Amino acid sequence: MDSLLVKRKIPPAPVKKKEAPGFWLELSGSVSQHCSFASDGRLCVKTLKDTRPLHQRLVESFLNKFFPSGYPYSVNEGYLTYTQFRVLQHFSSAALSVLSTQSLLFAAGLRPTPAQATAVSWILKDGMQHAGKLICSSMGARMDSEPKTWRIIADVLYDLGTGLEVISPLCPKLFLEMAGLGNFAKGMAVVAARATRLPIYSSFAKEGNLSDIFAKGEAISTLFDMLGIGAGILLASTVCSTMQGKMIVGPLLSALHIYGVTQEMKAIPLNTLNPQRTAMIVADFIKSGTVSNPADLRYRENLIIPDRLIEEAGNVKVGKPLCESLNQRSINRLKEAFSNEKFFINQKGKTSYMVLEVNGTGEDALRGWLVAAFAAEMEKSVASSSEDEILHEAREKMVKIFPSFISQVKSRGWHTDQFLDGNRIRFSY
Repeated sequence: MDSLLVKRKIPPAPVKKKEAPGFWLELSGSVSQHCSFASDGRLCVKTLKDTRPLHQRLVESFLNKFFPSGYPYSVNEGYLTYTQFRVLQHFSSAALSVLSTQSLLFAAGLRPTPAQATAVSWILKDGMQHAGKLICSSMGARMDSEPKTWRIIADVLYDLGTGLEVISPLCPKLFLEMAGLGNFAKGMAVVAARATRLPIYSSFAKEGNLSDIFAKGEAISTLFDMLGIGAGILLASTVCSTMQGKMIVGPLLSALHIYGVTQEMKAIPLNTLNPQRTAMIVADFIKSGTVSNPADLRYRENLIIPDRLIEEAGNVKVGKPLCESLNQRSINRLKEAFSNEKFFINQKGKTSYMVLEVNGTGEDALRGWLVAAFAAEMEKSVASSSEDEILHEAREKMVKIFPSFISQVKSRGWHTDQFLDGNRIRFSY
């Protein structure tokens, strides 16, 4: 019987090819878009309608505007109590300041009727500053990504607002408009300056001594603010006692101010990953095989055009929605090419557009940047290969060198748990 048995070769079970999903979600802030392809290959994009009750949407909108992202899970216990009493503090302080402004105007010799009108105008002028603060507060994510640039913008806005106040005597009929616009710019400047202060001080806290650095920095600022006030009083009573003198000295002081803050920002060794610093890290690694530390890169950062493309790092641009640059063939191809990755890279011309998944970190951004850089390098040397083959080879090369690369990145002091791109455009399946 055994001799009659015929051995049959059983073919292996066919491997099912991983199919691309029929749809994906584009997330940008509080807006969600459902993206899919029709049977004819057309891209269909539909903004998802929020069906929750109105009061829930209003509450979430309020939380998004006035509480940190991810609240209450992103903050420690006690934040709500702190915020409640802070509201009480600012409300009572603002009401008291109105009464003090009115009393000062009375003390200056103004009669009740014009004093009331002047007090209202003055308070409206100050109210413009609060409007500027509210508008600028919505840009917090961009300030996290580029605190140096926004700190410079804050000082430019402050000088602009101060300049409008200085020249307001030239057009007394437009006093309220010019003073209000000046205070609007100064309000934006105050928010930007305060919002960027913490990441700036944090970059110097080597031994967990953030509070000490913050306190000493504020002490230096206070001391030289007082000296500056003294110099201003001296100038106001001498050289700047006339409008002509102010028109000469004012721009000089403003130029000195902007020069000082620009050099100050260049000296800061920020260790968080944003698009520009990530590209510079990858470019240096491609050229020399080593990773630069934050202090090495600080003077090379472009603070005027922070979103510039760096050719040596693959000309990567972050934040362009997938639905604007993909078709059905490319989404299938990219899903296959970047399976098990938390990023997509789509090449259009010499630019590589990268989008991260919702839970993508700084390490995922570094992985994507390396793939783009290797792919750009291969395109120059191997002209005959297809784009799919190049991306596949680039990813394989990235996987091989990534363990040693990320080890260098962390040892050089970079924080890789987050990627601060400033617009938070992500995708999710």
